Amino acid sequence: MVGERRLSLFNVVNSILLIGVALSTLYPVWYITVISFSDTVSVLQGNVFLRPRGFNVEAYAEVLKDAKIPRAYLNTVYYTALGTFFNLLFTAVAAYPLAQRGFFGRRFWMVAIVLTMFLNAGIIPTYMIVQELGLIDTVWALVLPNAIWTFELIILKSFYENMSSQIREAAMIDGASEYRILFSIIIPLSKPALASIGLFYFMGHWNSFFLPLIYLNDKEMFPLQIVLRDMLIFNSESDAALVDRAALAPQAMKNATIVLSMIPVLMVYPFAQKYFAKGVMLGSVKG
Repeated sequence: MVGERRLSLFNVVNSILLIGVALSTLYPVWYITVISFSDTVSVLQGNVFLRPRGFNVEAYAEVLKDAKIPRAYLNTVYYTALGTFFNLLFTAVAAYPLAQRGFFGRRFWMVAIVLTMFLNAGIIPTYMIVQELGLIDTVWALVLPNAIWTFELIILKSFYENMSSQIREAAMIDGASEYRILFSIIIPLSKPALASIGLFYFMGHWNSFFLPLIYLNDKEMFPLQIVLRDMLIFNSESDAALVDRAALAPQAMKNATIVLSMIPVLMVYPFAQKYFAKGVMLGSVKG
């Protein structure tokens, strides 16, 4: 009975804490959504709290009418899809030899790779390299400098190491090359691990702000995060004119843009969430 009471008390306290964390996490998202669907008068008077006042979708209509927002949205989708594809490809290829115990210099390369997590050349040398390669104002400036993330590489390497070595040995006996083994056997069997690190890569590219800020000068190429930053901080003249034409509160316009930027993440995360925790645990098994 004592053990049951202690367990019951723990469950109650734990549940209260988790509910509090969930509410504190969900409330900002809900509040932003409520503001975006409320009418101008209620927003300006500060009467909006837990539900929309004077429900309307004019803010979303005006945001989508402005060519800048849809263009930035499509840019973000393109950068995210391309970047995530190359991230997964390069990470899968790089992790394969590192997972083989007979790979020459395996320990040296692992130490060199892990050191990149703690030692960084800095933004100026990186910018100079990107500039010398002629990648400024190109999508490759956002993809190539971050083609492989160290932590995700370690996760996939650990997954490869946990796979049965007999699979590779049997394929080699049948005459399969290393490339054939990797792309026809190892990668198809690694879908759970690839899904988990793919979610990390997807979130990183979708929320990327700093790299586009320093590598992109052409406004036609700006992703959604840069355009959203301009709306939230600088409130440029074009945004002010848009608000005047629509007779909408600036908060509704900004929040409508934020909600639109969250939709792809909200659509992808529920399907990949089960792989998210699994991927984190994989990385903690072996280094």
